[in-house]
Amino acid sequence: MTIKIGIVGVGKIARDQHLPAIAANPAFELVGVASRSGGTVDGAPTFTDLDALAAGVPGLEAVSICTPPQDRHTIVRAALNRGLHVMLEKPPGASLSEIADLPGLAATKNVALFSTYHSREAPAVAPAKAWLADKTITAVRVRWKEDVRHWHPGQAWIWEPGGLGVFDPGINALSSLTKILPAAPFIVRADLSFPSNRATPIAAQLDLTDVAGLSISVELDWRHLDKEMWEIAVDTTAGPLLLLGGGAKLDIAGTKTEDPDPHAEYAGLYRRFAELVPRREVDFDLAPIKLIADAFMLGRRIEVEAFEDQPAK
Repeated sequence: MTIKIGIVGVGKIARDQHLPAIAANPAFELVGVASRSGGTVDGAPTFTDLDALAAGVPGLEAVSICTPPQDRHTIVRAALNRGLHVMLEKPPGASLSEIADLPGLAATKNVALFSTYHSREAPAVAPAKAWLADKTITAVRVRWKEDVRHWHPGQAWIWEPGGLGVFDPGINALSSLTKILPAAPFIVRADLSFPSNRATPIAAQLDLTDVAGLSISVELDWRHLDKEMWEIAVDTTAGPLLLLGGGAKLDIAGTKTEDPDPHAEYAGLYRRFAELVPRREVDFDLAPIKLIADAFMLGRRIEVEAFEDQPAK
C-alpha cells in the first residue's frame, strides 16, 4: 500500500527536489499540498494550511514540511498531534529549545518523525564514512562557498532571525562532517560576517576540534561568484580523502568515484522515510544544528558591507 503524503510549503526546494522524489517513489502518493503563498502543483489539490489539508484529504497519512524554519514548530506539533507521520526539511527548526520535545511527542503519538539532511544521502558520503572508520585522521578542512543570489533569489526569510543565513547551506557541510567523522566535533571559535543591513551572517569561519584535539577548519561563504565549491578534505596517515560536489564525488588517495544524479539525495531521503513510516520510528539527529547554535553562542560578530538581492549596476 502507498503512503498518502502531502507537502506543506510549496517553494523552491519542494518543486526542485521533493516533488520529483515523491513522483519517482512508488511507496508514496501525493494527495495534496498546503501553501500560504498560493503555490499549486498539477494534479494535487491545494489548501491554505495544514488544517485545511488534513480536513480536505481523507486518509492523509504523512506530510513533508518545507516551510521556512521560523514557521515550522507550530506546524510540526499540529501534524504530530493529528497522528501524521512527519518528514522535516533541514534545518529541523529555528531553535534548539523548540524542537527538543518533538521526538518525544512523535513517540507518544506512535508516528514516524524524520529530520532530514539531504547532503548525507549524497552517494560518496557513506563510502567516505566507512573508509575513515578505522583511519587516524590528522586534519580536516571544509570549504562550502556559493552564490546566494543563485540559490536563494529573493528569499527574505533567510536574512531574518531564525533563517540562519549562510548556515542554511552550511548545515549541509556540517551534516556531512558529523556523519563521516568517527568522533563528534565541537566548535572552539567562530567568526561570523554579518552584512550591515542583515540579521544573519553571509559568511563564517569556524574552528572545531574533538576530544582527541583534531584540527577542523570550516569556511562558509555566500558571496562566492567564481566557481562554487562544496568540499571536505580529510588528511589521514593512510592518505587523503576528498569529498567534492557536496558529496557527489569521492577521491581517496587518487582513486575517484562520481555520481552526477541531481536527485539522488532526496530519493535516498524518501526511501528512508518509507522505511520509518510503517515502523513508526523516529530518526531525529540534532548534531548539525547544535554546531550552528554553538557558532552563534561563541561567534565573534564582524560587520561587512550591506547585501542586496540585486547587485548595484
